[in-house]
Amino acid sequence: MRIIPAIDLIDGKCVRLSQGDYNTSKIYNEDPLDMARRFEDHGIQHLHLVDLDGAKAKKIINYKVLERIAGHTSLKIDFGGGVRSGEDLNIAFNSGAKQVTGGSIAVKDPETFTSWIDTYGSDRIILGADARDRQIAVSGWMDTSDKALIPFITDYLEKGITYVICTDISKDGLLQGPATALYQEILEATNGKALNLIASGGVTTMDDVTVLSESGCEGAIIGKAIYEGTIALKDLENFIVR
Repeated sequence: MRIIPAIDLIDGKCVRLSQGDYNTSKIYNEDPLDMARRFEDHGIQHLHLVDLDGAKAKKIINYKVLERIAGHTSLKIDFGGGVRSGEDLNIAFNSGAKQVTGGSIAVKDPETFTSWIDTYGSDRIILGADARDRQIAVSGWMDTSDKALIPFITDYLEKGITYVICTDISKDGLLQGPATALYQEILEATNGKALNLIASGGVTTMDDVTVLSESGCEGAIIGKAIYEGTIALKDLENFIVR
């Protein structure tokens, strides 16, 4: 299972929220590149970079931070937040993203999002399936759509998506454990389909990491646990080596 630390950006700084609430923003590092280099120093190869300003503004804002991290590390970056148009997508890829996550666009403009899968390939476009009470949330989690989580994922698997980041918003940032049962349910519902399910939200301890790995998740995004010290970077390094 891939270990994917998260850096969330507001005003170009490394922050974390709780349950997507912008009012809970806490700054952990003024320089996201410094944080990214720390990850790389511990053998980590992947980074989940989220433009929270962009998610709220509905267009990419912090692409210069993406450009800086991509230009000064070898991390493979998946980027999300505010990617709503072909122009946004081009900015993200030209700034160094290896993969781009689409969440709101996949709900509000499925034709465009499906064309991205067809044009760029399923290895470069990730479906963001973030849910509150099993309903897909959009616009930086500020709004809830009428899309049910599992049918939303299975529909896009039929359209060619293979990478899905799923966040149970009720778990995010609370350090109370991930939605392992939900991920297992998704994997069972999509059995036989080419799904790389990336768990996000609530990962708190190395035991959580192990359980997610054993459940069949392809990757685990880890955020606040790293910043609050409930998971040590050295332990993640050891997990990767094993």
